[in-house]
Amino acid sequence: MKKVLIAYVSRTGNTERMANYIAEGVRFSGNEPVLQKTSAFKNDKELAGYDAYIFGCPTYHKDMTSGMKQFLFLASNLKYEGKTGGAFGSHTHSGESAPMIFDTMEHVLKIRMTDLGPLNLTEAEIATDEGLKACQAYGKALGENL
Repeated sequence: MKKVLIAYVSRTGNTERMANYIAEGVRFSGNEPVLQKTSAFKNDKELAGYDAYIFGCPTYHKDMTSGMKQFLFLASNLKYEGKTGGAFGSHTHSGESAPMIFDTMEHVLKIRMTDLGPLNLTEAEIATDEGLKACQAYGKALGENL
């Protein structure tokens, strides 16, 4: 069983709901998800020891939250050779955060990112059965690739 860190920022609960659904998918794949808000990490050593990383945050003003930016800066101090990753985000209008996180994880952190690309849902989609299934499928697919 592999350990998958799902670290997220959530202000209204929508992105946290996505994180929980993604964790269910990781469990479906036979792996262990570890859910944590990014604000809980105090140093880069706390990010070590996972087999895969999935990071997510909502889009605010066409950007990632400042908390996610600080977290990614903290995360840049580790080596991720051979690790798998994914990114997700919620939004009302534009949805830039998930692709930005995905690109940062791939090009700066050098994590081998999932072929699925980032998971990006509107807040309205998250509350539907389709949104739930999309999140679960994302977590399961990432877990099955470990």
